[in-house]
Amino acid sequence: MKSKKRNHTMRNMTLITLITMSIIVFNVFSVSVLQTHARSNTDLSLYADNANITTETTKALRGNIYDRNGNIIAQDTYTYNIVCILSTSRTKANGDPAYVVDKEDTAQKLSDILHMDKQKIHDFLNQSNIYQTELGTEGRNLSKETKEAIEALDLPGIEFTDSIKRVYTYGTFASNLIGYARSNESGTTVGQMGLELGLDSYLRGEDGYKRYQVDKDGHSLPGMLEETESAVNGNSVYLTLDATIQQQLEASFQETVDTFNADRVWGAVMEVNTGKVIGWGQYPSFDSNTLDNITEFNNIGAQIPYEPGSTLKVFTWAAAINEGVYDGNADADGNEYCYTSDANNNPVRTSEDNAIGCVYNAHGTKYGTVSYDTGLVRSLNSVSSQIQNELITPQTHLEYLKKFGFFNAVDTDGLAESTGSLSFSYPADRVSLSYGQGSTVTMLQMLQAYSAVFNNGEMVKPYFVESIRDAYDNSKIVYQAEKQVVGNPITSDTAKQLQSIMYKVMNDKDGTGYGYSHDFTNDGVEVSEVKMIGKTGTAEVASSTGGYSNSKYISSIVLALPAENPQIMIYYAFESDYNKYASTYTSAVQKLIKKVTMLYGLTNSSSTSSKEVVSTEDVVVNEMPNLLNHSVDYANDALSSYNTNTIVLGSGSTVIDQYPKVSQSVQTNQRVFLLTDTNSFTMPDLTGWTRADVSALWSVTGFGFKLNGEGKVVSQSIPAGTTVTKGTEIEVEFG
Repeated sequence: MKSKKRNHTMRNMTLITLITMSIIVFNVFSVSVLQTHARSNTDLSLYADNANITTETTKALRGNIYDRNGNIIAQDTYTYNIVCILSTSRTKANGDPAYVVDKEDTAQKLSDILHMDKQKIHDFLNQSNIYQTELGTEGRNLSKETKEAIEALDLPGIEFTDSIKRVYTYGTFASNLIGYARSNESGTTVGQMGLELGLDSYLRGEDGYKRYQVDKDGHSLPGMLEETESAVNGNSVYLTLDATIQQQLEASFQETVDTFNADRVWGAVMEVNTGKVIGWGQYPSFDSNTLDNITEFNNIGAQIPYEPGSTLKVFTWAAAINEGVYDGNADADGNEYCYTSDANNNPVRTSEDNAIGCVYNAHGTKYGTVSYDTGLVRSLNSVSSQIQNELITPQTHLEYLKKFGFFNAVDTDGLAESTGSLSFSYPADRVSLSYGQGSTVTMLQMLQAYSAVFNNGEMVKPYFVESIRDAYDNSKIVYQAEKQVVGNPITSDTAKQLQSIMYKVMNDKDGTGYGYSHDFTNDGVEVSEVKMIGKTGTAEVASSTGGYSNSKYISSIVLALPAENPQIMIYYAFESDYNKYASTYTSAVQKLIKKVTMLYGLTNSSSTSSKEVVSTEDVVVNEMPNLLNHSVDYANDALSSYNTNTIVLGSGSTVIDQYPKVSQSVQTNQRVFLLTDTNSFTMPDLTGWTRADVSALWSVTGFGFKLNGEGKVVSQSIPAGTTVTKGTEIEVEFG
């Protein structure tokens, strides 16, 4: 009995299988031979040659570009273009019209939403013998909200095509570095300049597609096979730039233009120890969204070499000190340096009557006998010439310049750059090199070279790209930058001796950089929070017709802070008509210094003030980990072995900002701030805190603080334990 039942079941299954196969064979026969779609009875003969195979492209989004704190610098956004179907042959599947029926009404309703002239729309809709039309620029790149408002009108024949627009959040933000990307003929957004171009292979995604068959009216056929490939968005790029520092840098550029009628301004801010560039820019710049009024396509700091002037003198002194032939207290001639030539074309000092050339100090000033240290403090050309040609040789000087990386590519992050030019054929070329004229360098090279001076002999490569991460999984790292030590051109002792002389440049009243830390102009801007070391420069600008311009000069400053433990370097330069007050009216640079000081919690004693009093052997210095976007529990666990004094600000559960910043130094018992809420936090007891501690709290919360006095905190206007909300000013007294 069971056997008969089993046989019956088998016969049924076999019959079903045969019927199914027959249907499949019939459909295949119907489509391939009879050219008829069996289910819809559609005649396929009109497009059996694949003429009615439709492919729709799914556009990939280009990767976002972020600053170091996760602020979006560049991103793709979807926009929409209106398409108006005019051909009466276009109908919906149910036979209803899928073309513009009432042109008058359609023109009026679109005009109300697009704020476009009604008659202009009407003219587009009244074109003859065309299948469809767009509405010009006013009908393109529409927002999602505008698209949805038009769709709500349910107007026949009005359709949309997707487009993607690259949007730059801050407009002119480091534009000549970031560059821009634009759509090509196929609608793919492609990098055209700067990092957008250099990192295009990482940022550009892969488009997807949907391929299917449609009938003669453009409708898809049910039951037919479809082929689909999803789009893959581009990777995310995180830069070392800090949006807050960058915005102040660019505000300073504008102030310099207003003050000195400068033709161009350029500058950078960099971490001394790591090489991370946290600010970089120039004037003139441009808005990457509009590309209006672009007058300078070059990235000045990397692509335009210039004669730097006296900021290059530091490397003349560096060579002599490192060679062991320098005595800073020895006598030097502060008048002029007149020279003739020896058999090797090297300058040799001689009397003015027998000279083939003479080197004079600024304004022809004669200083008599001075010390070699004073020669750098006052920036005397005569002393730099004497060092190059009497303490060392031009050849030794050149060897050191090359060790510092001059006249060679820095080669960082794929940036287009120039290497500068060396003039070293004649005695005048060689002696001019000692004080920064005749040969050209770039700001990028200057940052790299000065890192050795400020970093106790260790020279690091500047860089801009911190990491590249997967678009769908931020924890998946495609590329992670690392600190690159590219040389040790001088010893630690040489670097420290240079730093001590550069301290006098900025802090002695005779120093050429004194005006950058003191208020000479009564504009209320004075840097009292931190001591600095640095060097100023004034350079003549080469004329296009040969020789030098009679009026144009480059004024510059390179400095590091705090003086006793340099952490941040600032380079700032501008070209303008000669102005003897270039090192006096320094408000633009001072505001930048103050912003850096506040944001990074740097003060005169910042190297020690952020830790409690502990014995030296108990102090351990670590690199601050990246705690952003992690839970507070994770952050506390990550810091547990560091023995820090961790303060959580806000009631959130995720860290949205931190101090110290990622990769900065963090020491035993140092106060570490973890921000979890931008609107409020519980006020800590500030008693005994230093200015560095309070400045760090100020920078990480962004709340308003007013600091009075010096020393340590003795009182605070908001009691400890009080919930402080955005907009509250917190007054702190030091004593």
